Parts: sequence; C-alpha cells; structure tokens
Amino acid sequence: MSTTCSLSQTPSEPSSDTKKRKPLTREQRDFLSSALRVNQAGELAATLIYKAQTPLVVRQHPHLRPLMAHMYDQEAGHFATFNDLIHKHRVRPTALYPLWSVLATGLGWSTALMGREAAMACTEAVETEIGDHYNNQIREILEMITQWEAEGYQVSTEIGELVQTLRRIRDEELEHLDHAVEHDAKKAEPHWLLTGVIRAGCRGAIWVSERV
Repeated sequence: MSTTCSLSQTPSEPSSDTKKRKPLTREQRDFLSSALRVNQAGELAATLIYKAQTPLVVRQHPHLRPLMAHMYDQEAGHFATFNDLIHKHRVRPTALYPLWSVLATGLGWSTALMGREAAMACTEAVETEIGDHYNNQIREILEMITQWEAEGYQVSTEIGELVQTLRRIRDEELEHLDHAVEHDAKKAEPHWLLTGVIRAGCRGAIWVSERV
C-alpha cells in the first residue's frame, strides 16, 4: 500500500491499490498556512514598493525603466501565484493587509525620493531578507519530505510543486538583489543604517504576518 502527503489534506480518490493520503500534523498545517499567508503579504508589499519607486527613479534615470518594469512584473507574478495558493487552500490572508499596503508604498516613495542609490539599497535590503525567508521555508518543507519518505510515505504532487515554486521565486528575488548591487545600492548614504532599518522592518513584518 502507498500513501501520499497532501498540502490541502483533501481525501484521496478511491483507486485499485487503495491509496491514502498522509495527514499533516497540526503543526505542519499551521506552518504551511502561515508560509502562504506571509508570502502573499510580502509579494503584495514588493509590488507596491516598485510601483511607488518607479516614477521617481525613471524620471531621473530613464535607462532604468526596463529594469524597474522587469522587477515589478516578476513581483506581480509572485503575488498572483500566492493569491492562487491562498484561495486554493483556503488560507486566511493577513489581517494587516491595509497597514502593509500603506507602509510598503511609503517605503518605496521615500527611498526613491532619496535617489537611485537609496532605492536600490531598499531592494538590496528587502531581497536579502526575503531570500533568507524563502530558504528557511524550503529547508523546513524538505525536512518534512525527508521525514515522510523515511516513514515510507510517498510525497504528494502538491508538496513537490510548492517546493519548486518557492525555489523559483527565491531565485528571482535574489536576481533582484544582484541587480540592485550592480546599480550602486552600496553607494547609498548611510548604507549601513538604511539597509539595517529596512531589514529589521522586514523581519518584523514577516513575524507579525505569520501570526496575524
């Protein structure tokens, strides 16, 4: 007999070999729900940061229009992906949506007002934290998969696809980090203070969104 693990815990369809799904523990289900909730909130914030930054940055540096559009389009794709997953698995979005929307827009506008280097430093700081965040999620899900396989269970397609989605999005976020450094993020003044404050804010927002 083979059994599978399901992200959504929906009952398996009857089959000739009587396949069953391995139910998630309450802790695992809570982790996956909080992961989808915080990821959706984070990608919303990213789209709003770029949306606020782009007009000011491009006005002073027209050659950056394709780059800003590219990064925004990828973030919008990430946001759509997590919207779909939130809906599919009936996960409650964060209750702080309105607050994060205001703060993200304000962060994008204020860093762009400070200049191109500050806007890029904002991207550097945000993507550093987001890259670490996605790596932690991937690591924890892979630990679940290892445990299930050690117990003789077959991992569901949904879980495998989730890991691949997180890896793809993480890689695209780290691509944004590289673009920011290439476009003088390190020249923002004071770089250490600006990036330190933004990174601390990201960690706080992640912590709250996982829970609220």
